[in-house]
Amino acid sequence: MTVTLPVAMLAELFPNGISHYAIGGLFVGLGVAVIYLGTGIAAGASTFLESTLSYGSSLSRFQRYRPSRDWRVVFTLGIVAGAAVYALAFQDGLWTTDVQWWRLLLGGVLIGIGTRVGKGCTSGHGVCGVGSVSSASFVGVMTFLLIAIGTAQLVQAAGVSP
Repeated sequence: MTVTLPVAMLAELFPNGISHYAIGGLFVGLGVAVIYLGTGIAAGASTFLESTLSYGSSLSRFQRYRPSRDWRVVFTLGIVAGAAVYALAFQDGLWTTDVQWWRLLLGGVLIGIGTRVGKGCTSGHGVCGVGSVSSASFVGVMTFLLIAIGTAQLVQAAGVSP
């Protein structure tokens, strides 16, 4: 009875199974390991915007990324390309959401601002920071998730839907 209870709970929480999460996690882990071994820098996606702005701005805030900006652009293009290849191979095309474009754009802008204010994102802190047992990353990820879950619950309670 005690063995079937967790299995039943998992089946209810993940009706489509968990294997795709495990395979996705394997690819993410391999990707950050390749980036780290190749550059010695933890791969976080939130720094992409600031490093990209270093191409057009002379502000010192953006210029500190000059040495690493080229590989960060390639890294981010790789994320987009990987998602596109997966969508074309295993889904019904590239655009697989009913969410309006302006909501996606606004959400992306808010996330971009939040990752800079929060000094990182869940890709850098969650995968690389927690993976390297950084106490600051543990605190950061817990804070990001608690606030994000609370915000999502409030938005849902307010009746906002895609």
